[in-house]
Amino acid sequence: MSELRMYPVNPEFDLVLERFIDVKPDLVWAAYTTPELLMQWFCPRPWSVTACTIDLWPGGQFASTFRSPEGDEFPNVGCFLEVVPKQRLVWTDALHPGFRPASAAITGADGLLFTAAITLVPEGSGTRYTAHAMHGDAASQKKHDTMGFYDGWGTTLDQLAELMKGK
Repeated sequence: MSELRMYPVNPEFDLVLERFIDVKPDLVWAAYTTPELLMQWFCPRPWSVTACTIDLWPGGQFASTFRSPEGDEFPNVGCFLEVVPKQRLVWTDALHPGFRPASAAITGADGLLFTAAITLVPEGSGTRYTAHAMHGDAASQKKHDTMGFYDGWGTTLDQLAELMKGK
């Protein structure tokens, strides 16, 4: 595995979740890049993912639709920025597929735009997993934190590990 350059963290603008999970990096990668798998874990239960499109190349589409327990649906459309197989996946909802800027009228969940970088490093029997959510300003970072970034992303990571452990 080549050495990946880490993105600088700005504590005023960014949120970072880093954990060890007892799942090999290739299985974590598969969970992130296979729509049928991603739909099983990508949002905290009792929410669900009802649709997913993954066009895995820089500029390719990354789209998912979340459904609330009440049946409301929330589509999210973005594009991949970096794809390093089994090591790093970076996407944003600030851009649509083909690096087309998102319309000011169409934004991410609750009007929140951010870039996510997922880094996977082999460690013992599993993976050192880092999720880095980068925001354009301190207000967006605070909003994402208040929405439950750590609980939500931590819960979905537990769901990913539960799903992939037996594979």
